[in-house]
Amino acid sequence: MRVRNVALTEGTIWKKLLIFALPLMLSNFLQQLYNTADLLIVGRFIGTEAQAAVGATGSLSNMLIGFFIGLSIGCAVVVAQMYGAEDEDGLYRMVHSSMSIALVSGVVLSVAGFFLSTPLLRLMNTPEEILADASVYLRIFFAGSIPSLLYNMGAGILRSVGDSKRPFYFLAVSSITNILLDLLFIAVFGWGVVGAAWATVISHIIAAVLVMMSLSKTDESYKLYLRDIAFHGPVGKRALKIGVPTGLQSVLISGSNVIIQTAVNGFGTLAVAGYAAAGRIDGFVWVTLNAVALAAMTFMGQNIGAGKIERAKKGLRQAIVLVVIVSGGLGAFFLIFAGPLAALFNPDPAVTFYIRQVMLYILSIYWLFGINEVIGGALRGVGRSMVPMLVTLICMSGFRVFWVYVILPLNRTFDFMLLAYPLSYILTIIVYLIYMKMVDWLPKREEIEPIEEIENIEANA
Repeated sequence: MRVRNVALTEGTIWKKLLIFALPLMLSNFLQQLYNTADLLIVGRFIGTEAQAAVGATGSLSNMLIGFFIGLSIGCAVVVAQMYGAEDEDGLYRMVHSSMSIALVSGVVLSVAGFFLSTPLLRLMNTPEEILADASVYLRIFFAGSIPSLLYNMGAGILRSVGDSKRPFYFLAVSSITNILLDLLFIAVFGWGVVGAAWATVISHIIAAVLVMMSLSKTDESYKLYLRDIAFHGPVGKRALKIGVPTGLQSVLISGSNVIIQTAVNGFGTLAVAGYAAAGRIDGFVWVTLNAVALAAMTFMGQNIGAGKIERAKKGLRQAIVLVVIVSGGLGAFFLIFAGPLAALFNPDPAVTFYIRQVMLYILSIYWLFGINEVIGGALRGVGRSMVPMLVTLICMSGFRVFWVYVILPLNRTFDFMLLAYPLSYILTIIVYLIYMKMVDWLPKREEIEPIEEIENIEANA
């Protein structure tokens, strides 16, 4: 009996999307809250340089971890499709393949993060006065890659079967623990950025343990048996077909943000601190639109799996309306209170100036980015993950790199640099709309292959 799960293949579409997305929004809010707590507590108890050191790691850590999070999204899409198709055997194999992917990815990311952190920070022109602290923070952060990816993979499985509540509960516990440990390690023990990093790692471990226990103790068809964790070829390949382009898309976006972070570093430590703080603030809007995008992806996956093509099409339209209302409303709220929020992070007028400028250029048009995220999520949900990857490559990453290296030198000011964000959002949505108008992107019912048929084809090849 699926008492915890939201059945996305039946009922009023916008209500199901909202019911499913709300716990996701709260989960993402909590995750953003403890990311923000790191920066806020470090800034208040240690100082601007330490705050800049922690903030300067964000775009780089997102770039390195983004590919592996993309793999978890690919797994989640296949889980959703199999759950919608009521393919219990395929679901069993996908759950255990997912966890094997998370474990291997965690090991790779831990090793890569340890050796690449300092060289990459130097390559980004990180100010010398914050380089040592930023390197230490990143190395400890990546030491917690395995629990981080296990949580993300496990939470993705639960959301794919319609359960967005338990990941929220687990993240709530993790977030509260992170904030308390931040205060203990930084304010009481005086461990500085090392304390902030270890607080994050410990909170990731707690979240991973909770989600693994939940999957192991359930009696549903997606139950996890720890001894059975292994990669199953057919389902694993289907997940990787979606997950690899999704991961590359995340790397491309984060990579373009690394380029912009490099440009920000050129404006000095105060600009780095302000840019980092503004990123934490606008992150609260991003997490809401990301929740709607994940809801759209899961909705599309389940309904495509169930063969309900028209319902999937209606779901996308309603998800776009929902993301515009939510992200637009929150963006306006944060812009109205930009001044007090900036001062909360850092009372230095020079830093608050940079915070307010970043918020102005990004939040005023963030609802367009929300539409882009929902369309990208929908395309991944139907298995067409190459499209958002290519659009991101050209319209987000490519455009931002072009802006920083070709256009910005013509007018090297902080405000002119920030124009790369809204212009890339506008370009992306134009290309998406042209694609969806000209291409029949929704699969036909006969194109949806059960996993058993894939296995038979491969066995006879």
